[in-house]
Amino acid sequence: MMVQTGSMRVLEILAEATNVIAEGEVLQLMNMHDASLDEVGYLKVIRSKTAKLFEASARLGAILAQCPRAIEEACATYGQALGTAFQIIDDLLDYDGDIAEMGKNLGDDLREGKSTLPLIAALQRGTPEQVAVIQDAIEQGCTDNLDAIVQIVRSTGALQATREAALAEAKRAMSAAEQLPINPYSASLLKLSAQLLERRA
Repeated sequence: MMVQTGSMRVLEILAEATNVIAEGEVLQLMNMHDASLDEVGYLKVIRSKTAKLFEASARLGAILAQCPRAIEEACATYGQALGTAFQIIDDLLDYDGDIAEMGKNLGDDLREGKSTLPLIAALQRGTPEQVAVIQDAIEQGCTDNLDAIVQIVRSTGALQATREAALAEAKRAMSAAEQLPINPYSASLLKLSAQLLERRA
């Protein structure tokens, strides 16, 4: 459908997003089993994958609606922030979710050797012994100590730190949405930003 619009700008946005997302996938693979990954590196992956998809989608909506450039940029910022918050919450649920609600098992990310924000925050806050347990699990992609790791993540304040990071992104999305014309659609975008923080699946 996007191709049928005949808009070169639309095609350029799609092509750029496709390239960035592909690069993000490669970057994520390179970071697998890397216990030294920090929050900056983590966010770089997110903004090259999930957030980029959200950003491109929001920008394309504005372009197809023939909005002014300022509105287009606000939509793009909204999409990127919303996508970042969405992924942070998704990663948080891997250590604080309900299996029945999520439809997936706790620790799936760890099993794949992914160092996500809850683990990064726990590594920054844990004792040397706790840090060693998490580092070994990331490097080995092993969930034998999953119960202990979940407890570490919960006891060190890592979950709260992760929630605060998601909240900061949700607020950034709200700020961008507030730059849009006041109507039922922008109101829905604001509501979505707030509801995102409550998702359990």
